[in-house]
Amino acid sequence: MNQISSNMDIVELSKAQKKFAAKMLNPFKFRVFTLTQVPLGFIAGMKLESLEGKVCETSLPYKFLNKNPFKSTYFAAQSMAAELSTAALGMLHLSDHLKTIAFIIVDMEAKFVKKATAKVTFTCEDGGLVQKGIEKAYSSGEAVEVKMKTEGRMPDGQLVSTFYFTWSFKKRK
Repeated sequence: MNQISSNMDIVELSKAQKKFAAKMLNPFKFRVFTLTQVPLGFIAGMKLESLEGKVCETSLPYKFLNKNPFKSTYFAAQSMAAELSTAALGMLHLSDHLKTIAFIIVDMEAKFVKKATAKVTFTCEDGGLVQKGIEKAYSSGEAVEVKMKTEGRMPDGQLVSTFYFTWSFKKRK
């Protein structure tokens, strides 16, 4: 299994990628997407704040449905929003190869630094890693693993959690 670990600069997004990003960033279409594909994300109020070639930001509100008994955002709700910040980048870069490349999470690590007591925004800046991994998987036919980092911060900039999701990309036969 190949593993991609160094970032690279992003090339210009294709027309299909720009169209995909615009669709995902449309609030109505994103709500329909979460309702039909990730219903818990819909219920939790997960949002896609930005989606570019290199960076993706998602957010999760601090509300009754996302809280734990300790008056902070439940770790599983944070995990869901954090995962979206990495998955959306994967989907963006796969929009040209969606039918030919399969992808799935093969590992996850998390560190919780502070109680999340407000809206949390997750930022992943590993679009270059994903692009490089997809290109390698497509050209080699081998499975390629990409470990992506995303950080969750409250509106005051306070870091609450850091996640690492390892995605496997493989060309379909």
